[in-house]
Amino acid sequence: MKSLHGSCLCKAIEYELDNLDMPISHCHCQTCRKAHAAAFASTAGVMREHFRWIKGQHLLNSYESSPGKLRHFCSVCGSHLMAERLAQPHVIIRVATLDDDPGMTPQAHIWTSHDVPWLEYQLIQKYPEWQV
Repeated sequence: MKSLHGSCLCKAIEYELDNLDMPISHCHCQTCRKAHAAAFASTAGVMREHFRWIKGQHLLNSYESSPGKLRHFCSVCGSHLMAERLAQPHVIIRVATLDDDPGMTPQAHIWTSHDVPWLEYQLIQKYPEWQV
């Protein structure tokens, strides 16, 4: 199987993984919402032995968002790339930072109890003129 590559917005940090070892989920927890400035964050688990930093690891910065959970992000552009709990055998990548198609689709929405009132699951009208 071909490895997958990912990077931050400014391309200063790059990573590689052999495959996604866990399904893609959309996490709605408050810390993901705040960290990503988005309604939810798309994440997937990758076993540590299947994940490698390949460029710019010295530019990583980390934030302990909850006890024992480290969120790693680019110190140049701020892109959140991965999170981990050191005792767990896997890391959690931010699927939106993948440069390659992972070949799978999301399987679940998690922590939806943290949803905010303005988030609705419906088709919203598209406005092409807003696409910048």
